[in-house]
Amino acid sequence: MLLLYIANSALLLFNVIYYREFTDFMTFNVIFGYSSVSNGLSTSSMALLQPSDIIMVIDIIAVLFLLLFKFIKLDSRPIPRKSAIAVTSFSLFFLFLNITLAEISRPQLLTRTFDRTYLVKYLGLDTFTVYDGLKTAKTNQTRSDAESSDLNDIISFVKKHYAAPNSSMYGIAKGRNVIVIHLESFEQFLINFKLNGKEVTPFLNSLYNSNDTYSFSNFFNQVGQGKTSDAENLLETSTYGLSQGSLFSTLGSDNTFEAAPAILKQTSGYTSAVFHGNSGSFWNRDNTYKNMGYQYFFDSSYYNTNSNNLTEYGLKDKLLFHDSVKYLERLQQPFYAKFITVSNHFPFELDKQNTTFKAANTGDSSVDNYFVTAHYLDQAVKEFFEYLKKSGLYDNSIIVIYGDHYGISDSRNLKLASLLGKSASTWNSYDDAQMQRVPFMIHIPGTTTGGVQTQYGGEIDVLPTLLHLLGINTSKYIQFGTDLFSKQHDQVVAFRSGDFVTPKYTVINNTIYQNSTGDVITHPSAKIKKYVSKAHKKVSTELSLSDSLNNKNLLRFYVPTGFTPVNSSNYNYKNEFGQITKIQNLLGNNSTSLWSQNGNKSTIDDYTSDAPELKTTDKSSTNSTDSSNSSSSSSSNN
Repeated sequence: MLLLYIANSALLLFNVIYYREFTDFMTFNVIFGYSSVSNGLSTSSMALLQPSDIIMVIDIIAVLFLLLFKFIKLDSRPIPRKSAIAVTSFSLFFLFLNITLAEISRPQLLTRTFDRTYLVKYLGLDTFTVYDGLKTAKTNQTRSDAESSDLNDIISFVKKHYAAPNSSMYGIAKGRNVIVIHLESFEQFLINFKLNGKEVTPFLNSLYNSNDTYSFSNFFNQVGQGKTSDAENLLETSTYGLSQGSLFSTLGSDNTFEAAPAILKQTSGYTSAVFHGNSGSFWNRDNTYKNMGYQYFFDSSYYNTNSNNLTEYGLKDKLLFHDSVKYLERLQQPFYAKFITVSNHFPFELDKQNTTFKAANTGDSSVDNYFVTAHYLDQAVKEFFEYLKKSGLYDNSIIVIYGDHYGISDSRNLKLASLLGKSASTWNSYDDAQMQRVPFMIHIPGTTTGGVQTQYGGEIDVLPTLLHLLGINTSKYIQFGTDLFSKQHDQVVAFRSGDFVTPKYTVINNTIYQNSTGDVITHPSAKIKKYVSKAHKKVSTELSLSDSLNNKNLLRFYVPTGFTPVNSSNYNYKNEFGQITKIQNLLGNNSTSLWSQNGNKSTIDDYTSDAPELKTTDKSSTNSTDSSNSSSSSSSNN
């Protein structure tokens, strides 16, 4: 028992030290790979210790001292059987009670595993460590049994379904910066929607309807329990999330990816960065991004996280865009930069000083306020676009805008129905499926051939579409999506549940709906049955093969010609402002950063925002380039 107690105290102490450096908790992979962890420490472990840490070990020191000088003795008598059973039963009761309460507070806490911080908070460090050990053992067993031959069916499927690029679209954005704007919980119905006669998202509407934007009206989210992290994985890798839990959280720490950041860097010399005003450990992004090849990740530690600057889920959107400029302008061009917004997140709460849009009146506060936060997000995107134009980045960039997943859940759609001109009494699963549409826009300044595209597609299709626009051949990569502009594009859109939609039919739980009417096809013809059966087989095969690819980490056996597997140890998300300025200074006159192009001057003055925090709690961020990234932040369930 004494040895267990010592080990438990050591686990606590090591986690405290690790958390101070990485704002995360130690997993089994970290414990058994300590050498890689120690290489990432910016200071020695001793320097991370604080005087108060003595509290965690002073009891052990005292007991050992008393034992050594025989003030106390070990009791070698066995614990009575009844006492042992009683203590064990009592402990198990409280363990299960704790897990139950945790699930009530954070539904799907164990299945989604979206943040280790939450697991430790609700379950405790010991329970988390045991849980992580079991999960790691299961994953390692699956991967140890994998063989390169397991790739054969996957490669065959991908090659069979490959869609060649449209020659008129291939390479039209070659060499441009790529800016990805992630619209949190943003659904397609918001586009062009008016509430009480007022447009909810006037700026996004203007982009959606312009000739220099390729907008998609039948584009669906395809996420599972991983929600936002699944959307990111779909867009970055063109593979699906897992059937249960988050791929980022479950596999991201050691999975092999052929993701957009690495492909763009190796084929076209792109610099890559993510800007996100939440904790880096959320969804395990700080580890997954490294394996994807992201060179920089500016999380909440790089921003002013005064409580007035935050929503429940991180930095407010207007501040995220504004405060990221000091980092964005230092990146070498061309760059691939992703901005992950958070303000438009359930329960869609926004402080009064930022509220400029009147809420709906359905009786459900989350539905009512959804329009308020969506309007705020629209304003934030507009301010950022104005900066891009004024700073000179706009004309040499392609801006990709997408909604990651639904905002209003199926259970709340009944409250929303009347605003959409539908009846709650006739609302059904078909309507819920149609609400999985999210915006997808590719804005290419200078083009005149854009407009609304009606072909069906999903998040799985973004990567091959984007790469073809940039003039990059995708035929050698394993990607389950197809180019949305290709004549060979497959318009069967799979949901993670196994349900699917096509231009003609929607299939939910084996029930076939006619898209043109929304009615159930009770007696499908032989032709319809054949069509649906073929689509269903394709969807189930595709999801199964994607799961096999990721669960078994099969990409470690597959290296496309000219591609170098990502080495995550090459990336360190500490002192990133120092890293990017060092590169800029080393390049001198050859630097392609916006800062250098602007005569070695900041472009922050080109940014105009009405965010009230810039005059109060975020005032210092206007000119600050603090790279200490030592502050922590809030977490979320986005």
